[in-house]
Amino acid sequence: MSDYPLEYYEFFIKFNEGDYYTCHDLLEEIWMTEKDNGFLKGLLQMTVAIYHYEYGNIKGARVMMNAGHQYIQNYRPFFWGVDLEEVNNFIESCLSIIPQDLDRVPFDQVSSLPKLPELALYLHDD
Repeated sequence: MSDYPLEYYEFFIKFNEGDYYTCHDLLEEIWMTEKDNGFLKGLLQMTVAIYHYEYGNIKGARVMMNAGHQYIQNYRPFFWGVDLEEVNNFIESCLSIIPQDLDRVPFDQVSSLPKLPELALYLHDD
């Protein structure tokens, strides 16, 4: 298995725990030294999209999810140990679920939003 930055390994743990805020920080730390890595930017924006959605920022979730979708396309089907076909399917499912006619809902109404699918991310051998 390839060696990746420690933050990358931690990202998988935090993502699968649902700690999307920390995921953002971990990926951003790596991305700051690898700014040409659109794969990282795609995962970063997908993670931010989930975080926005959970707090009622529907427009932000939509924008970030679309951006994440675009960034991962050049890295499919597999990059840095991630099955991007699975991630791509997840993002497309999310985009079909995220309401198109809402920009924001109050935090106390987030539970009324359609639930996004679940995604467990795992690091696979190259």
